Amino acid sequence: MKAVGLYKYLPIDETDSLLDLEVERPNPTGKELLVSVKAIAVNPVDTKMRAPQDKVEKAPRILGWDAAGVVEAVGPDVTLFSQGDEVFYAGSFIDPGCNSEFHLVDERIVGGKPKCLDFAQAAALPLTSITAWEALFDRLGIDSGGSDRGRQLLIIGGAGGVGSIATQFAKQVAELTVTVTASRPESQAWCKELGADHVINHYLDIPEQMSQLGIAEYEFILCLNDTDKYWQTMAALIAPQGKICSIVETAAYVDLGTLKSKSATFVWEFMFTRSMYETDDMIEQHHLLNNVSDLVDAGTIRTTVNKVLEPISSKNLKAAHAEIENRHTTGKIVLQGWGS
Repeated sequence: MKAVGLYKYLPIDETDSLLDLEVERPNPTGKELLVSVKAIAVNPVDTKMRAPQDKVEKAPRILGWDAAGVVEAVGPDVTLFSQGDEVFYAGSFIDPGCNSEFHLVDERIVGGKPKCLDFAQAAALPLTSITAWEALFDRLGIDSGGSDRGRQLLIIGGAGGVGSIATQFAKQVAELTVTVTASRPESQAWCKELGADHVINHYLDIPEQMSQLGIAEYEFILCLNDTDKYWQTMAALIAPQGKICSIVETAAYVDLGTLKSKSATFVWEFMFTRSMYETDDMIEQHHLLNNVSDLVDAGTIRTTVNKVLEPISSKNLKAAHAEIENRHTTGKIVLQGWGS
């Protein structure tokens, strides 16, 4: 089967940074689905896993953690899906990625594809939807039923993949008052289009911009961009007994002491935790994705795809990686089809 992978971890402009490959098609066992991959999306985690390092793989490493496709075959213990079902999912961080024609994935982290979306539109959603949903509703404890209606949320980094769907969940599902940060005019317009109440520039003085909006503090803060850089700002802006969640690893130790007087909470979100550790509640991601699918089909939220490349190839994946590494991506980049 066709795949795109690597042997060496190289800068993206190197010829061998990503390669078109022919690899053996796998067979499902246990709770695994064999999915015929129709479209994939690219995320910052892909570029981080491909980043230069002194290591050479004996067998090709295949990246990719966002896919939509059709169930080709099922393992003997599968109960949630059947051959022919259309699905979307993010996969597991510890297994081969989905940048291949056929891909194995545990059924417990797979959802039914939204019926109103094509495969490319659906592939943009899984990883970011899981991350945003868990961050808002599991980690920050916001009520998805709307009982926190009107409370103040700040999203740092609102125009990227996670920010684009988190804004919709926060506004359309939780009915919060949502402030997001974005710097470029096109990014700011994108955030407003997705439902943000306020858009401020993270390169300018954030407290001053808050004051102009008449906002004194935020009860919830979701950090999607450089925890180190924004830590002191978040500590200053969080309300007493408020909650901060970040998805971005730190390069230095975080001084949690700055939150003590406010009895404020800081929590991490990493959407691969359940699949990495095979937690008892791993199936929650199946339910979560099905819920997202229902919200899309109901017209409550929309796909966040902003660019589609065709076909799935090393050339197009290199272009997507390069764009993400430039950190000016709005929404999601998706690749579809495997060509002839």
